Amino acid sequence: MSIFRFPILVWLGIGILIISLGIRQSFGIFMMPISMSFDAGREFFSLAIALQNLLFGVFQPFTGMAADRFGSKKVIMFGALAYGLGLLLTSISTSSEMFYISISMLIGLGLSATSYVVVLGAVAKVVPVEHTAKAFGLTTAAGSFGMFAVIPGAQSLLSHFDWQTALQVFALLCCFMFAFASFMKTAKSNEDNKEQLDDQTLKQALTEACTNRNYWLIHMGFFVCGFHVMFIATHLPSYLADKHLDASTAALALAYVGIFNIFGSYFWGVMGDRFSKRYVMSALYLVRTAVIAAFVTLPVTDNTAAIFGAAIGFCWLGTVPLTSGLVRQIFGARYLSTLYGLVFFTHQVGSFLGAWVGGRIYDHYGSYEPIWWSTVVLAFIAALLHLPIDDRPVSEVKLSKDNSEANKNSELPLVDKPITSI
Repeated sequence: MSIFRFPILVWLGIGILIISLGIRQSFGIFMMPISMSFDAGREFFSLAIALQNLLFGVFQPFTGMAADRFGSKKVIMFGALAYGLGLLLTSISTSSEMFYISISMLIGLGLSATSYVVVLGAVAKVVPVEHTAKAFGLTTAAGSFGMFAVIPGAQSLLSHFDWQTALQVFALLCCFMFAFASFMKTAKSNEDNKEQLDDQTLKQALTEACTNRNYWLIHMGFFVCGFHVMFIATHLPSYLADKHLDASTAALALAYVGIFNIFGSYFWGVMGDRFSKRYVMSALYLVRTAVIAAFVTLPVTDNTAAIFGAAIGFCWLGTVPLTSGLVRQIFGARYLSTLYGLVFFTHQVGSFLGAWVGGRIYDHYGSYEPIWWSTVVLAFIAALLHLPIDDRPVSEVKLSKDNSEANKNSELPLVDKPITSI
């Protein structure tokens, strides 16, 4: 299927993700001005972003369940309102309490209803299963384009105005997400209709997933992804500033992350359709291991920062189409928003630790070096975790076991009863 023949819902989802994730990924460049405004250390802002990501994950299974039950349209419209209100209240915050409630709780809620889980759950219902990873890759790339488009704009706003004005402009952008969602209309796919005939309840689907070893391996791998993404997005600008590089270098590096992830997300998605997703995931994490290790080892300059942004961007969110594709491949599309929402919660626990621990370690040691090397080790562990995943559909595995047991029973030799002489 050509990307130009994807249903209109896919393109509406892309527009929503461009705005939602573009804004989210730009928060790192607000660390310095906001910390100075509140006269606090970097842990103050790091903890706020960490809580945002944790609550993003906490809300995610519930918004996923709501999307599976009531439809993605209503959930995304609600999320756009919460997101915009959170940005507006953050911009006028004068106390740390109000700042934390708005940027952590409200924006976290808004993100949970406007990001990958809900949008990909809608896309899964209108795209054939054989093109799932490709469609997910294209949709994921949208968030990267948002990063490429929004971060330079945010840096420009910070250069000409203050951080409060920049966030107010972002709040206005949320109106576009609301408008895009209002045009969404999700039709049930043939595959979804077949799954409805199975009459599997949500409770049964959750039980089936939570007792499946492969599901937990997917959880652990995505935890590492969350740790990487939010540590780098939150702390890379400050890390480069510590190396006496200009703020524009950090903005450019993050913009490169976004632009190269457009190609990377689609590339990894296509690879996931052509080859076993578990092996593609392992390859992706091995690339991350090499890229981060090289960046920490080599001297940090304008050129190496740009190269790092491009290289890490290529494997930045390629995990999303592969992870969500694995969940759909193993458990089906019917409860994808719920099951992937739980996996995404684990991702956000990793994001919480990546954002918060990065600031904690810096304030304690005055250096990011320990946390950088921990990301290298975690990337390598994640590469190993995906190798033993059995990516066959659970229905196929059950059928295979039933047939195997039936064959064993049919092959059992008949034993004559011993004749007892009287």
